[in-house]
Amino acid sequence: MLANSSSCFAGFVRCADLTWRIHSEAFVRAPLAYLTALKWLFLRKRVRARAQFARLLGQTSRGYEWQTAVMGSPSLPSPPGHPPIVALVAGEVDEPETIHTLASLTREHVSWHMIGADAAASLARAAEAIDWAASPWLMPIQAGDRLAQGAASAYRSAISKTPEARVIYADDDLLDPAGRRSSPHFKPEWNNELYLHHDYLTGSSILKLDNRSIEVIAGKACWAAALVARALEDGRRATHIAQVLHHRRTRPQPSRTLPQLSLSSPLPRVSVVVPTRNRLDLLSTCVAGLEQTTHPDLEVIVVDNDSDDPATLEFLDALQTRSRSGFKIRVVRHPGPFNYSTINNRAVDQASGEFICLLNNDIEILSSDWLTIMVKQGLREEVGAIGAQLLYPDGRLQHAGVVLGVGNAAGHAHRFLRPEEDGYFRRHALPQFVTAVTGACLVVRRDRFMIVGGLDDRAFPIAFNDVDLCLRLNQRGWQSFYEPRAVLVHHESVSRGLDNDPVGAARFAAELAALQRIWRTNEIVDPYHHPMLSRASEQFVLDLNPRSMRL
Repeated sequence: MLANSSSCFAGFVRCADLTWRIHSEAFVRAPLAYLTALKWLFLRKRVRARAQFARLLGQTSRGYEWQTAVMGSPSLPSPPGHPPIVALVAGEVDEPETIHTLASLTREHVSWHMIGADAAASLARAAEAIDWAASPWLMPIQAGDRLAQGAASAYRSAISKTPEARVIYADDDLLDPAGRRSSPHFKPEWNNELYLHHDYLTGSSILKLDNRSIEVIAGKACWAAALVARALEDGRRATHIAQVLHHRRTRPQPSRTLPQLSLSSPLPRVSVVVPTRNRLDLLSTCVAGLEQTTHPDLEVIVVDNDSDDPATLEFLDALQTRSRSGFKIRVVRHPGPFNYSTINNRAVDQASGEFICLLNNDIEILSSDWLTIMVKQGLREEVGAIGAQLLYPDGRLQHAGVVLGVGNAAGHAHRFLRPEEDGYFRRHALPQFVTAVTGACLVVRRDRFMIVGGLDDRAFPIAFNDVDLCLRLNQRGWQSFYEPRAVLVHHESVSRGLDNDPVGAARFAAELAALQRIWRTNEIVDPYHHPMLSRASEQFVLDLNPRSMRL
């Protein structure tokens, strides 16, 4: 009992010391932001304070050390030996780290085979030695990598729960030369599009393959990645274990450049819907960008919601004279209170395009091929709503997909990050499936928009209607998609303004309550986020449990 008390006290002291160090580092790195968070806390603006502290504390160098010390690792039973897991260890037997690797595998009841410089011969010998009748799982790893305690048990548990699985992958972190853990990669649930641009499976997964698979792969240089790819053939999904099971020396890095999409195939007509009210400066910029857009068959529907500025009215009256071959523009008048959902639904009813693009009037178009890039993704059967990468006028990210559950509602992923920064494993720069995208620039097939009932103009007249639409599309198997190769500038809500008045605040509260009631955003974890990442921050930072992090 005394020993346990001493251990608990030592753990408390360590956590208190880490908490102090983390707060100190956060203050030194960004003193003004830290003081602002304290001000909001003092003024009882807890949501703002929590979001600010989450970002500041979650990005510190000791954040992961604190997280592992306080939250620890889930307790797992001693791993049984069935089904067998066979590690294929890439490296030389006499490497110093290999001994530690093999000892780690032994503790986890995992057998192994060394795959040396002559991979073809080594794999052939391994294939002959493996007892294929026992239905083994293969684990390609690098010499020097280690398994977390209980890793094999966690894998075998996942096998029993998902017998149809052929690839099961886990989270990982890095080991420095002294053996300290850092840089955890808390991964999303299976995201096959993201995997095309960032191999987050190789070296931290187990694979169900047969002897023939190894024979086919044996002669390839990147044999470990090739094994993973073969296990994923025929559109198979991978199963995720949301635990750090691998401690690694190195790991594959995300792509730095993206392949260009082929834009030459026949493309369908797109109807772009632009709601507007006054603000000629914004609307004229948006329309000018649409006129420069190179999509071959484009219909633009500008929906005027009670503009009363003479210059704007004159501009709207003259718009339809700017139509030309392949580019048609018309104005629809929509009087009455501003209801974003109703305005767009009415325009979609009148649209002739196979695809719909919902576009805010405060969008500034930067390149002529943005729409075609988005439509090309929308031609894929499994894709629902497509969102672009949106920037603030100062160049920072405004939207790179939407994460459900952030702020107990929905937040824009990676907001305020600079596009050239690495961010969280360059997620902001890579095409991927997401839970939702913003209606400020959203492309979707018109028939699918109609099938799910369009935007909900009762529960979500202004806010969260885009999120709700995406989630209803997702339910039908049409998953939302983020396309960073389409880049635009968003002068966020400039024309409509912010809801600071009591009526607007009450309306927003009602929409937030509806979102939480219908989609349980105050409870669930976004499958493309992670339980160990903070729900208080739109940037992907470690969850350091703000209550425990208070000084």
